[in-house]
Amino acid sequence: MLDINLLRKDLAFATDALAKRKSPQPFLDVPRFSALEAERKAIQTRTEDLAARRKSLSRQIGALKAKGQDTSEAMAEVNGLAEALETSGQRLEAIQTELTALLMEVPNLPHASVPLGADEAGNVEVRRWGAPPSFSFTPKDHVDLGAPLGLDLDLGARLSGSRFTFLRGPVARLHRALAQFMLDVQTQEHGYTECYTPYIVNREMLEGTGQLPKFKDQMFWVYRGEEGQGGEAAAAGAEQYLISTSEIPLTNTVRDSVLAQSALPIKLTAHSPCFRSEAGSAGRDTRGMIRQHQFDKVEMVQIVHPDKSYDALEEMTGHAEAILQRLGLAYRVVALCTGDLGFGSTKTYDLEVWLPAQNTYREISSCSNCEAFQARRMQARFKTAQGRNELVHTLNGSGLAVGRTLVAVLENFQNADGSITVPPVLRNHMGGLQLLHA
Repeated sequence: MLDINLLRKDLAFATDALAKRKSPQPFLDVPRFSALEAERKAIQTRTEDLAARRKSLSRQIGALKAKGQDTSEAMAEVNGLAEALETSGQRLEAIQTELTALLMEVPNLPHASVPLGADEAGNVEVRRWGAPPSFSFTPKDHVDLGAPLGLDLDLGARLSGSRFTFLRGPVARLHRALAQFMLDVQTQEHGYTECYTPYIVNREMLEGTGQLPKFKDQMFWVYRGEEGQGGEAAAAGAEQYLISTSEIPLTNTVRDSVLAQSALPIKLTAHSPCFRSEAGSAGRDTRGMIRQHQFDKVEMVQIVHPDKSYDALEEMTGHAEAILQRLGLAYRVVALCTGDLGFGSTKTYDLEVWLPAQNTYREISSCSNCEAFQARRMQARFKTAQGRNELVHTLNGSGLAVGRTLVAVLENFQNADGSITVPPVLRNHMGGLQLLHA
């Protein structure tokens, strides 16, 4: 959430920065915000005047009582002031609730270094690593390669519907090996603490990281009824959601906390399934595992001092790159433009891996700095050396999306006979196996 004090002090700066996101509709309802702010100021001024008058009357009442004089008129006015103050307080609370709801729909401001652009066409390539492989045969896509190895899209669809995949045998083992390898690198070499998180979280957790209320239609959500109840009674229970990324529980570990400055940075990682409804993506990537309702990801989260967050973004991007480099997969790093930034991000790098069957690079990781946007929602703070409580900065990134990495390995390491060469770094996780074949 944006700092409301920034909007109060320099609304023009904030609206100009938001306009760089190139939305056809304004993100902030400026007339409504300004009207609420004007009313808030008027009520606060009136409240201060009423409180000062009540204080003055209280002194008068004390003086009248000391002289044995009648206080009924002054007491009547004090009672009226108390009612007026209560009414003002209730209205101020309602205004604050409405302002908060308004700001919960407003995205983060892009960092000054983010390239300007309306959509993904405006993204800027930063660097490339590795050369795409060349084949003496026409390369197959991961669906055709994976089917003989246990990738079963039809069974996934029969069990759960479209965009679910069932893995068994060699391809399931490769999927597990990739996740294990990623976790080992992030924990043993990059200093992240491995976590195991719940896959279902409360609404407040998604509000904290910015998925709610804006993206409710992208979530799979459930209601938990009271114990022993079900059916209609369940609707009265707690509103809960399947996680779309383990960023949600990992980042919320510092919710409502005041951390010691010496505890920063905090670096967390987790392997988890991720659940996304993919609303609005009909017709996109319908073949195979590129865009699924359920997929696995090894997530990285950092909680850092505000002065360190952009260094941390570069570091985290490097941590994701290291996985691709160790696997020997060609990729490029892209700086997202203002029109393609995620809701909570101030700056994002996407990593795009080479997929031979598509003859193009496709996203496999996204690393973002959210600055204090999530921390303000979560009230995640640290105590400075001067004893003040300040908001931390939060970052998140994929290290990596396991399913898409599986796709990349299948396509980049395929052989003419349909077998798959196991990348050397994975062989210890595959019992020494060097080749996958039906």
